[in-house]
Amino acid sequence: MSKNKKAFPVSGINENSEENRDEIQSSSDDSMRENGAIVAVCGGYTVQVMTIIGQIEGHIILPPQTKSTKYEHIIPQLVAAQQDSMIDGLMIILNTVGGDVEAGLAIAELVAGMKKPVVSLVLGGGHSIGVPIAVAAKRSFIARTATMTIHPVRMNGMMLGVPQAFEYFQRMQRRITSFVTTHSHITPERYNELAMNTDELVMDIGTVLDGNDAVNEGLIDNIGTLSDAFDSLFSLIDHSRKSGNKTKGTKKKSEKS
Repeated sequence: MSKNKKAFPVSGINENSEENRDEIQSSSDDSMRENGAIVAVCGGYTVQVMTIIGQIEGHIILPPQTKSTKYEHIIPQLVAAQQDSMIDGLMIILNTVGGDVEAGLAIAELVAGMKKPVVSLVLGGGHSIGVPIAVAAKRSFIARTATMTIHPVRMNGMMLGVPQAFEYFQRMQRRITSFVTTHSHITPERYNELAMNTDELVMDIGTVLDGNDAVNEGLIDNIGTLSDAFDSLFSLIDHSRKSGNKTKGTKKKSEKS
């Protein structure tokens, strides 16, 4: 991102000004082209919309023909959204095949630690390490036709076949399982059962959950569309405003019906 561009153009801007609305739109268009993020001003709400698409890129640069989301782009946006007083809430839209485990967990931890209202919506797919990001939001939605794939940690390329390597995999899997089960209503036992299922995937072990199954398993809160997700986010923002603390978010567990 060039130094003269604003990542979050709404700071300190009077949204009632037509000129400033144009500035928000222009800067938001720049951010959308560079990072797949926009700032939407609608009906008295200012919402940061972020997309997690393709493969989540970590410490290794992916080939240019691979559609990817770079964690070094997402992390600064999350920090800025939390600190920007003009941002009322965050909408995260996912259509990802997963990717780097540590990068995905880093993003998920930042989302979970935000005080502002955050809603996630899974469209298409929220697979693998995309699962923790989806459940990290204070409320999560999934499209009826979307799917989420749960499988154990695996590694591509050469590795040493020593006991320490397998212990490392187990520890990493426990990190993921702990995060997902803490921020959703699925139990560790059930999550591990789905991850280690050998009867469903032809070339792998694991389970594919469609929208209804993801909700029934307690992984995602609700089936919903984009409108449903925005309505939920606006409701959370209204609740925060009524509580007297604009940046206060409510715990995910207490918001479940």
